[in-house]
Amino acid sequence: MCCGPNGSELMVRVGKEAWAQALTLEGAREMDFTAKSLKGFVWVAAEALEDDEALEAWVERGLDFVGTLPPK
Repeated sequence: MCCGPNGSELMVRVGKEAWAQALTLEGAREMDFTAKSLKGFVWVAAEALEDDEALEAWVERGLDFVGTLPPK
């Protein structure tokens, strides 16, 4: 899984190495699930995805990371 919608936000899997840098980008915040931060995943606010280029850039981040994972 590289990304997916959740309400008005987009979950993006960026990987642990790119996580801190991704959090510096507009609209990104830590993904927390059951009050625990999931390093390697971020939520991106809808406001940061209003144009096609911004959405495409976040989807590409997710695709780039999952492309490094071994096949299952």
